[in-house]
Amino acid sequence: MAPLKNPAPPSSQSQRGAALLLLLAMTSLGAAALLVSALGHSGLEARRQQLTVRRLSQASEALVGFATSNGRLPRPAISAVDGRENPQPCDSEESCTGFLPWVTLGIDGSDAWGKLLRYSVTPVYTILPVQRLSAFATKTVQTRGTDGQLYYLVGQDICTQASPCAPAVILSHGKNNLGTSLSGQPQPNSASGNIDELYNALATSTFISRAATDDPRAPGGAYDDQLAVLSLATLYKQMHAAHKLR
Repeated sequence: MAPLKNPAPPSSQSQRGAALLLLLAMTSLGAAALLVSALGHSGLEARRQQLTVRRLSQASEALVGFATSNGRLPRPAISAVDGRENPQPCDSEESCTGFLPWVTLGIDGSDAWGKLLRYSVTPVYTILPVQRLSAFATKTVQTRGTDGQLYYLVGQDICTQASPCAPAVILSHGKNNLGTSLSGQPQPNSASGNIDELYNALATSTFISRAATDDPRAPGGAYDDQLAVLSLATLYKQMHAAHKLR
């Protein structure tokens, strides 16, 4: 898969108190802070959404498991049809963004709609050994407030070693728009004005997570993406316990 270009980061409003409360609520989900919004449909679609949530959580747990065994996080998959970890180093946000390496992790690499899960990892965390005192995570997640403005759920404008962001993000494109099928075919965008979904499809460092909606008039347009964010604290805790952290 050719590296994706990172679009210019969206504008943000700093609402730190609300972001902190949301982030604290999400940390209780364990290995992954799931940033998931469901459309609320009953029946089959509800089950598919729940299955996708489970697969995102399983992917986060598998990433931590890989790190406790190998001392680093995996690189993205070789391609949409080869789920092994790419053997070539990824040294930029773009080259470290692609598909979840599902074969290497030994898990299902797709969501419940048959689309491959995207995976974006901070480059330094794919290099052995991970140096805790110098490495810093670079992935951020934004959402929209009631006024439609973007603000941070995870991270901030500038990620540093003292104020790190997240080491990795996993993304499902949801049912309706974009993504890549299990056969490696890019899926079309059938919506108009779904700028947040389009942004996520190209993102390599900052992602958007918000309430799902079919309403094209909503700020950011129609949206049904689902995200999982790898917890840096959990990653470090498990790697330290396995004596895999410098």
